[in-house]
Amino acid sequence: MCDMSKTAPSSRLPRWMTSFGPQIIAALIVGLLLGLAAKYTGSTAEQPNGLGEALQIIGSSYVALLRTAVIPLIFFAVVASIANLSKVTNAARLAWQTLLWFGITALISVTIGMALGLVFQPGANTGQGTPEEYTGKTGDWLGFLTGLIPSNFLGLGASTRMEDGVASTSVSFNVLQILVIAIAVGVAALKVGKAAEPFLNFSASILAIIQKVLWWIIRLAPIGTVGLIGNAVATYGWDTIGALGKFTLAIYVGLALVLFALYPVLVRLHGLSIKQYFSGVWPAVQLGFVSRSSIGTLPLTQRVTERNLGVPSGYASFAVPLGATTKMDGCAAIYPAISAIFVAQFFQIDLTLADYLLIALVSVLGSAATAGTTGAIVMLTLTLSTLGLPLAGVGLLLAVDPIVDMGRTAVNVAGQALVPTIVAKREGILDLDLYNAPRNGNPFAEDNLSEELERAKA
Repeated sequence: MCDMSKTAPSSRLPRWMTSFGPQIIAALIVGLLLGLAAKYTGSTAEQPNGLGEALQIIGSSYVALLRTAVIPLIFFAVVASIANLSKVTNAARLAWQTLLWFGITALISVTIGMALGLVFQPGANTGQGTPEEYTGKTGDWLGFLTGLIPSNFLGLGASTRMEDGVASTSVSFNVLQILVIAIAVGVAALKVGKAAEPFLNFSASILAIIQKVLWWIIRLAPIGTVGLIGNAVATYGWDTIGALGKFTLAIYVGLALVLFALYPVLVRLHGLSIKQYFSGVWPAVQLGFVSRSSIGTLPLTQRVTERNLGVPSGYASFAVPLGATTKMDGCAAIYPAISAIFVAQFFQIDLTLADYLLIALVSVLGSAATAGTTGAIVMLTLTLSTLGLPLAGVGLLLAVDPIVDMGRTAVNVAGQALVPTIVAKREGILDLDLYNAPRNGNPFAEDNLSEELERAKA
């Protein structure tokens, strides 16, 4: 009898067809083409046609899925991360080093942003008007500080509005308040000691379940990408980008300098391979680009930080969730710096040296204000109000915000994985064998790290 197993062709698809990266790239292309098709067949944000509405539904549904588990994910991830710090040597030193490098990278990034704002002069000849729906949002330090105080245990809020005589209530959450609550609970659990072990075990179990559900959601990212990119192109098109072209270009040049110049320099200065860093973090960067959510990307960011970059799980489970809410070189450094200069130039207001120093200070210390509310818009209003610039400038930039936000979030995610890697290397706890191991192209594969390391060493 013939041994058919030796002659039958393999039924498996090539790796490039099943890997996450190529799937996302293919989805980007499909979404772009469908978005252009919708745009040029008459679809608008106010009156989408059939294709435009389908893209809106697909994109918004995917983002809704990502946000579903945000509250329990952040709470249990932070509680578990604080508990895990007790298993790591020099926990206090690791926490301090993490915050220090958050600040260092933010300061360098905002400096790059201000330099590009002066070179590009993005607001010098821009004639975009303020959108009628803009109501004059404000951001201030007092509001930021009072916002740290939880209004209830879950950090939830509710608002009701009337439309055509019908009341509709929407529930919102403040990630910064949830973070404060989780830190307090985690520290208290550590202080309680043995009596808190059942609670910590329960938290770890819940976190594992939430992360498994999120892996399933993330596997749908290519489908979500088609809707998100297609809807952005159909709604805003190339004309809107052209109206604020210099501003958009300056933002993306700044983001590129941070991602492809600053981060590689820091990686190399710490004796690590730049190629391995990018190949390790790239799946999370891609998802961050299309989802526009650091929190939604958090599970994948933490996975690649541990699995690809070799950061110990105990430390990564502390640093990555913290970074997802406070470490945002795109939203809190590059973007507000260039935007503030744009607004000043648009309204013909001269900025002094003190103003530029204030931009840097706000960016380094105020990045937590971006956590889970309205993203970079909160950071921008905080920066403008601190400088005394017209808050109407926020409305000038809303038109291209979805396009710009993709690049901002990608840089945020890359930085959230970079800092734990750098700190782990400096403290001598980075798994270099795992960092330098070949990538299998699938961040969703079940953990089998010992076999991977053996293959890498062979």
